[in-house]
Amino acid sequence: MRTVALTALAPLAWGSTYAVTTELLPADRPLLTATLRALPAGLVLLAVTRRLPSGSWWWRSAVLGALNIGVFFALLFVAAYRLPGGVAAVLGAIQPLLAAGLAVPLLGERFGRRALLAGTVGVFGVALVVLRATARLDAIGVLAGLAGAGAMAAGTVLTKRWGRPEGVGPLALTGWQLAAGGLLLLPVAALVEGAPPALSGSNLLGYGYLAVANTALAYWVWFRGIGRLPATSVAFLGLLSPVSAAVIGWAALGQSLNAVQLLGMALALSSTLLGQRPAGRPATAVVAASTVDPAAPTATVPIAPTTRTAATTTTAATTPIAATVPAPAAPAPAPAPALAPTLALAAIREGEARGADLPRGGGPVEPVGRAAG
Repeated sequence: MRTVALTALAPLAWGSTYAVTTELLPADRPLLTATLRALPAGLVLLAVTRRLPSGSWWWRSAVLGALNIGVFFALLFVAAYRLPGGVAAVLGAIQPLLAAGLAVPLLGERFGRRALLAGTVGVFGVALVVLRATARLDAIGVLAGLAGAGAMAAGTVLTKRWGRPEGVGPLALTGWQLAAGGLLLLPVAALVEGAPPALSGSNLLGYGYLAVANTALAYWVWFRGIGRLPATSVAFLGLLSPVSAAVIGWAALGQSLNAVQLLGMALALSSTLLGQRPAGRPATAVVAASTVDPAAPTATVPIAPTTRTAATTTTAATTPIAATVPAPAAPAPAPAPALAPTLALAAIREGEARGADLPRGGGPVEPVGRAAG
């Protein structure tokens, strides 16, 4: 559950995109905003991690960067400028259903009635939060919104399917995708919008926030969650984004919240919780390396599992489980206290070398408005 809570911070942060864009950034520059969100953050992460893709990960990073960043951002802004923000957000809310459908052939995850119910309730809840009576439809905007949701759903599922290379952590993987997506957006922004305007101090502050907190850190948390949770579960967390946007609009911009919107928030939160499927983890027996003498003879000792009843705990008469432990011929001396920090440091370094920079356990549905970024 801690991994779910940490991953949820990403869509909660994305909920601030609309407020920051409308209050701090220049108007009518959506592709510039998308490019400055992705490319600087990706380049900084590449410099920090000092890792570049190799082998097949060059084209995989390009594909994931296009789906999760470049194509998604571009389609997001097309939908945002041709549709009311509420309509675009509702179209984006179908992303969990699309991800659940793609996870069946690509990941072998089940698409059950719970996922269908959670996805339907989620779309309805988001609609109550963001839709207005004056909402209108535009064919190109609707297609762009649906295609953007599909791109992020595919990116989320493929990120889960491909994982990451041995020895590469989620921070480096995030940098690869942000850089690839930003490089894809750069020529498009230059051709469509031309040279960037002169930027004020508030513009630079807004772009800095979007690049660091809203993109680099948020996508790192998001891709980390994809590596530890079922792809469908992560996709449902994206429903928190329009809820976060509504709360931020009420708290920071003086926007109103009525009873219908509060009901929609409750439904969206319920859908998010319903969409979580805990991943089972096999139990393993761990023997501390610092207490085992490699030169000592070993013996196979049966370990019987225990069965807990209402009153007592007894040893079950089942097939023993074998574990390799040092033979009791000569007990190994306890390690010196000064050796413990050295052993811990060595274990940490070994984990980092394998890419496990954090304990193991794409995409998101960002709220959009007329100038959302």
